[in-house]
Amino acid sequence: MNMENKIPIKNIYYMLCYAWDRLEQRDIVEIDTIESNEILDLFAMVLGNGINYLIKRGFHRLYIPYQKEESFIRGKININESIKRRSWIKGKMYCEYDDLSHNVLHNQILKTTIYNLLLCQSLNEDLKDQLIKLYRYFELIDKVNLNKKMFREVQINRNNHYYSFLIDICEIIYDNLLVDESSGEVKFKDFIRDEIQMAYVFENFVRNFYKRELIEGKVYRENIEWNVEKGEKLEYLPIMQTDISIEIGNRKIIMDTKYKKDAFAYNYNAKKFHSDNLYQLFAYLKNVKIKVDINKNCEGILLYPKTGEDLNLRYKLQGEVIKIKTVDLNQDWQLIRERLLELVRE
Repeated sequence: MNMENKIPIKNIYYMLCYAWDRLEQRDIVEIDTIESNEILDLFAMVLGNGINYLIKRGFHRLYIPYQKEESFIRGKININESIKRRSWIKGKMYCEYDDLSHNVLHNQILKTTIYNLLLCQSLNEDLKDQLIKLYRYFELIDKVNLNKKMFREVQINRNNHYYSFLIDICEIIYDNLLVDESSGEVKFKDFIRDEIQMAYVFENFVRNFYKRELIEGKVYRENIEWNVEKGEKLEYLPIMQTDISIEIGNRKIIMDTKYKKDAFAYNYNAKKFHSDNLYQLFAYLKNVKIKVDINKNCEGILLYPKTGEDLNLRYKLQGEVIKIKTVDLNQDWQLIRERLLELVRE
């Protein structure tokens, strides 16, 4: 059963809002109104709605430094450069000044992303028409050659925080656009099929979900120390960092999220859990109990998206409680919420 074809884009959208910790901006798009189940159409719709909001609010502006010849004095005159260029002969002076402009990185990323989306033949035609209309608002803003570094250089503050979610959307579009060098056609790689990307989204979604929704619990990541003899070298041992650690009352849960197309590995038609997943969580539980009292009442949960049967299993291995659970991402969002909370409250 293909998991990636079963998750509705509405749920993908909610997962991303939690994963990026942008829940307040979730209502930037009325997700129930989108008829397509294509992830590219979702991103285009979110981007379009967000830019409409920016147009009403006003694009972000910054002072940009300029150094050039001017017919009238602006800012500070650079005497040496003016003499070197003999600017006065042309009735000009070489000036240095700052000018308030919309042509800043935030808006350049948005414009370039719209341009790249318009090159995708698979994009819904109605959405393409909407983006064409929005593109005209960026006439005085430069299109740039995007790279990953640019997304890190965008400065978000209290005055322009509404850009944060849109820049995240632009980055995920950038990461998944592919150019066919022979035809020049731009295609969108469905990132839902990419287990590495979706593993990151799934883990961050679940952790941030619990941080927001599990009001009675403490949710965090932690590094677990190896239980070794005093004086032994630790630098060669791998770091044990939990995906999610949860404290509720006098209980503690270490949860490992695993986004896999199948929770089982198969050998001669016999299905078994992936051994490395179990060994990793077992090592966490064995070593965490040396630290503080609450760790002595600790259990582990391996959480998979449901791809076949529901899993609700419990094992006690050498005194350690390990539960193996699934959450069905192809159901109403309220049911997903209830399932996740049930897992840690039972």
